[in-house]
Amino acid sequence: MSLAGARAGGAVAIDTALGRVLPMWKSRSKVMETEARRFALELGRLKGTYVKVGQMWALFGEHFLPPALTEALHELEAGTEPLPWTAIEPTLRRSLGAAYDELLIDTTPLAAASLAQVHRARIIATGDEICLKILYPGVKETIDTDFNAVVRMLKLTRWLKAGKELDDWLEDMRTQLHLEVDYVREARMTEHMAKLIAGDTRYCVPRVYRKYSSGSVLALSFIQGEPVTSEYVNRLPQARRNQLAVAMLDLFFHEVYAWDVMQTDPNFGNYRIRIGESGSRSADQLVLLDFGAMIECSKEFLNALGNTVAAGQEGDTAGVIEGLTALGCLSTKSNELSQRSFADFCMCLLEPLRDTKDLPFEMLNEKGEYRWSASQLMKRASAQAAESAMSRNFTTPSREFAFVARKLTGVFTFIAVLEAEFNGAKLLKQHLARWRSR
Repeated sequence: MSLAGARAGGAVAIDTALGRVLPMWKSRSKVMETEARRFALELGRLKGTYVKVGQMWALFGEHFLPPALTEALHELEAGTEPLPWTAIEPTLRRSLGAAYDELLIDTTPLAAASLAQVHRARIIATGDEICLKILYPGVKETIDTDFNAVVRMLKLTRWLKAGKELDDWLEDMRTQLHLEVDYVREARMTEHMAKLIAGDTRYCVPRVYRKYSSGSVLALSFIQGEPVTSEYVNRLPQARRNQLAVAMLDLFFHEVYAWDVMQTDPNFGNYRIRIGESGSRSADQLVLLDFGAMIECSKEFLNALGNTVAAGQEGDTAGVIEGLTALGCLSTKSNELSQRSFADFCMCLLEPLRDTKDLPFEMLNEKGEYRWSASQLMKRASAQAAESAMSRNFTTPSREFAFVARKLTGVFTFIAVLEAEFNGAKLLKQHLARWRSR
């Protein structure tokens, strides 16, 4: 890790020198790209918390890190090699005690992530099929040390510059890491979400098996489902894909306008689609998984977010600026150009929620419905975001706003992958009417 940091520091020094002589060098440096990739590979080799910290920086690092490094860190999201069963089994047996012998466990992992891996099992007495999410040994004990090591190396390389805003973000990231290894809390959040969606057949949340859960093991009912990217889902009729997409958008609106909690991780792996019987779109379900990244939002934050989304739907630029300021994303000292630039990004991102008459004609199908995939919304919004960030009055967004922006882009990308075609304005207006009447 130290060697990778030292090499990266040298790359930054070379880049700085060349940037003075050759201004175009700053736009794309092969030296920086090579050392950024080397640094990311070293994190991947060290595994565990190092990988998770790298993934977090990949999500939010554009506010603090060079583009070459955030791009390299995204490679850590591709997958993680699982630990052998001989390394996992003692931890699992110790955590479950006598309950361990009540299970038949498949020693081949079903999935592996940076902090944990999942094994399928069957309860011998009942035949229930469950999944065991098992935290890697030693993660809780080393989480702070590993986090500090990554931050120290980023600072030594001069990729990360000290400051009050950075300190606040670091503490929030550290807190988030601790939440994601707190399986007692995740079990509680999973059960809370199950209550929130109870009675709505469009959604499904796994059941928590408390007897086989602990601080480092989470036992959930096994639910068969397809990833949104699967060919099986892609071959579903347009109407069924539309209904699944509407369910995803409706879930987000409930989080903003009705509930005080929000799932902030946009990873597609946190969702599955349970396909209903052929010709029965009402039986299709969104399976909601992994609530380690669930946050409890303040009323003030959700009110500011709700007002911002509403203003964007109505095309009210002044209202969007007011909402962004309340969210802490814009400073009251920002000049008019900076405010307008950031507001334009939000207006672009919220485009699918506008009334049909306010939508670009080329983004609609013959029925006047918004074509989420063909619109290339994310590409256009990214271009707007880059333009906003170039402003010298740009204010680093609050951690909550950044999480929500990631969540919203994740939701919209999910809908685009479904190649859905529908207008979001009607659904949003229904939520706004209920929210304003409370």
